[in-house]
Amino acid sequence: MELDDGAKPAVEAQIPLRNKQQGQQLTKGMEHMRSYVIIPETPPSTGEDAYGVPASYEPVRKPATTVASDENPQKRSDPFQFGTRYLEEGDDIFAHNAWDHVEVDAQYSEFIEQQTTFQRENQVSDFDKQRFNDKPKKWWDKFYGNNQANFFKDRKWLVQEFPVLGEVTKEGHGAVTLLEVGAGAGNTAFPLLAMNRNQGLKLHACDYSAKAIDVIRSQPAYTTQESPAVLQADVWDIAGQDLPPELMPGSVDLVLLIFIFSALLPDQWTQALRNIFTLLKPGGEVLFRDYGRGDLAQVRFKKGRYLDENFYVRGDGTRVYFFDEQELRKIWSSSIGGVTGSIGQTAAFEVRDLAVDRRMLVNRQRKLKMYRCWMQGRFVKPSRSEASSKSRSHGENARS
Repeated sequence: MELDDGAKPAVEAQIPLRNKQQGQQLTKGMEHMRSYVIIPETPPSTGEDAYGVPASYEPVRKPATTVASDENPQKRSDPFQFGTRYLEEGDDIFAHNAWDHVEVDAQYSEFIEQQTTFQRENQVSDFDKQRFNDKPKKWWDKFYGNNQANFFKDRKWLVQEFPVLGEVTKEGHGAVTLLEVGAGAGNTAFPLLAMNRNQGLKLHACDYSAKAIDVIRSQPAYTTQESPAVLQADVWDIAGQDLPPELMPGSVDLVLLIFIFSALLPDQWTQALRNIFTLLKPGGEVLFRDYGRGDLAQVRFKKGRYLDENFYVRGDGTRVYFFDEQELRKIWSSSIGGVTGSIGQTAAFEVRDLAVDRRMLVNRQRKLKMYRCWMQGRFVKPSRSEASSKSRSHGENARS
């Protein structure tokens, strides 16, 4: 009943409210009807199991903040900045497609250990180990022969993760030589070519697979380049004894290694570093991104995929290794035999940046949580001045 302005409502009788009971009471004669008349309380959905990872495993949440609001529902300190969407207490996991810097709890870490033990106990046979390790080129050729250019998506995140790529492609930047190793079907090379405004850029895209290079060379973006061409694609084995075509020692400014180092046998790493160090100019950089230990891609492997510790073979015959931070730091900072550094010093890279990138990707439709782990770093060939400074420092330390 609506009241006119100034009117007073009639006094209503006060009926005491009964406290809500924890469970509904039924007489003994009606007990058999319980399942039909009582609606059971259901816990909130945690989603479906994702590729063998139980959905019940929850990520570690951060304390709630006021970052999210009606004006900024994306939960970013800058709405256009990636890498700052943190999963906090009270957040709906399935409200966004991804969460940044997500740590896994002890239960999930234990699950990873259990999976690794299972994989190790059900590893590849000795015959298959030899089959996959002896001729890896065969499997990559077969992969690109089957998938052509339609398997991987173009890497639109390149400049976000490696801002220097945005700098060297700007108009008027000047001469710069960029080598991409493991170019595949061109999912890095072609985006760089499309964004380039620098007439002084020379982009070399190399891959171990001749089929992959055929795919790149057949694309219109490659065949219709104006002369002189910016992009050149060639077959090259990073772990071989020769350097890429038309590249001389000390001629490269930047080397891109994106999900390529993990495809090598561990005993090939030193030769790969030796080649990269030789190609780089003093002060040149390696931009590195690859798989991290405990990534979903590792955890989901089943029987017959384990080749060696943290080294696996996929269903298509290609191989993949999963790194951790300390291991990579040691690999990239150790002395490289067989090559000489500046002014006669032992050759070794400087680890400028190295970090673990943990993210939880979400399939909002299927309610899947996918824990990804990648390693990202920048490794620098010391310049002559840096090498000279280190040499003097070592000498002073020796005298003292």
